[in-house]
This record gives sequence, structure tokens and C-alpha cells, in this order.
Amino acid sequence: MAEKKFIKVRKIKGKFIKIKCPDCNSEQVTFVKASSHVNCSVCGAKLAEPTGGNVAISGEIVGEI
Repeated sequence: MAEKKFIKVRKIKGKFIKIKCPDCNSEQVTFVKASSHVNCSVCGAKLAEPTGGNVAISGEIVGEI
């Protein structure tokens, strides 16, 4: 199983982002500076991981809140 690539979020104006899961295409809202891992509520895939600042995501940012 190949490991997913996480990309650190930059230049976000809002405090929350909506992430689209790359596995099941569901959307989930999370805090930009999350301090714990964020998993998809539908399939359980890891969507974001903490980096000490903004999160690193493996999905696509759909929107900012």
C-alpha cells in the first residue's frame, strides 16, 4: 500500500477549511491549525495531520469558512 502524500496548507484567510476525501469524495470541515489527526467520517482515511502550525492535508481543499 502506497503512503499518501501530505501537503502543508498555506495562505488561508479563514479558520476552517473543507477537505474533500481522495478515497470516497466526501467532504469534511476541519480547523486550519488542528492539533490532532483528522480522519474521514465516512471511510476512515487520514485527511490531515498536525505540523505545529497549519495542518498538512492529503485531500483537496474545497472551500474556506
